[in-house]
Amino acid sequence: MSSYNYSKNTQRFQFGITRNDTAKKAGSNMFVISTNPYEGQKYATGTTQMNMTIKEAKALQGFLNHRLPVTGDSDNV
Repeated sequence: MSSYNYSKNTQRFQFGITRNDTAKKAGSNMFVISTNPYEGQKYATGTTQMNMTIKEAKALQGFLNHRLPVTGDSDNV
């Protein structure tokens, strides 16, 4: 698979990943986190977006996997 796009939406966030294994230009392999406006809550009054490279996203993934280990129950946070 040389290129793909995946996304995951929650009530507060949108997560997206774009990969193109053959592309060499900047911005072709990105991970994006953006906020959704959420009525009645103080923590998300507008939309904000954070872009990072796949390498940076893998560093974030390693940090989260280390500090938030999976306990077997994804609903138990």
